[in-house]
Amino acid sequence: MFNFLKKQKQAWEPKRLPRHIAIIMDGNGRWAARRALPRSAGHAAGAESFRRIATHCKNIGVEYLTVYAFSTENWKRPPDEVRAIMQILEKYLHETLEKMERDRVKMIFFGDVSLLSPELRRLVSETEELSNRLVGAQVNVCVNYGGRDEIIRAAESYARDCMEGREPGGNLTEDAFSKYMFSKGIPDPDLIIRPSGEMRMSNFLLWQSAYSELYFTDVLWPDFSERELDRAILAYQDRDRRFGGRG
Repeated sequence: MFNFLKKQKQAWEPKRLPRHIAIIMDGNGRWAARRALPRSAGHAAGAESFRRIATHCKNIGVEYLTVYAFSTENWKRPPDEVRAIMQILEKYLHETLEKMERDRVKMIFFGDVSLLSPELRRLVSETEELSNRLVGAQVNVCVNYGGRDEIIRAAESYARDCMEGREPGGNLTEDAFSKYMFSKGIPDPDLIIRPSGEMRMSNFLLWQSAYSELYFTDVLWPDFSERELDRAILAYQDRDRRFGGRG
């Protein structure tokens, strides 16, 4: 592992590493279909890819990783597929709770978790409680999450605070509004990656992605390796981020 990291650091600049990488984990179903496997097999393979990439991000020094695990629109999928995704998430959280403290990795959830099963809600709560006591890299998992839904919830919470006197109202700023988002206190993504060949945001981090660099690849998520992530980082470092300041 050390030799691999040493070689990669010669390729990209450690001082210009993205602090926050976000990934739309797409292509599990197509990966399974190409192998004549059930879609659940694709989601299981995608979960393993997530483990590898999360570990790699931590090892190379990425502070925040946000992944799109299940959107508000994904409930429209066949019940068997939804059930398989939730079972994979439940299994992953059981395993994660056993090693979070050892690995010094925090995990936070973005989205409305109230629609999850009682067992999943319990695991989410335990995971976040443990995360609050840890210092280290942070993984944000978007479950039952939608960018538009997040903005609407934030607007409703801000309006409620204004009505109840907790906010003065009349002088709303971007920084003030950001405090009502699921991502409050977290820097916006520097780099957003979407595998599978699709070139759209699909309702992911719409508020936070205003100046994120985008990277698209035809590689399906279960095949997305550490080397693919390094390619994305190299592409990111080859860009001139202007944040609208220069033409």
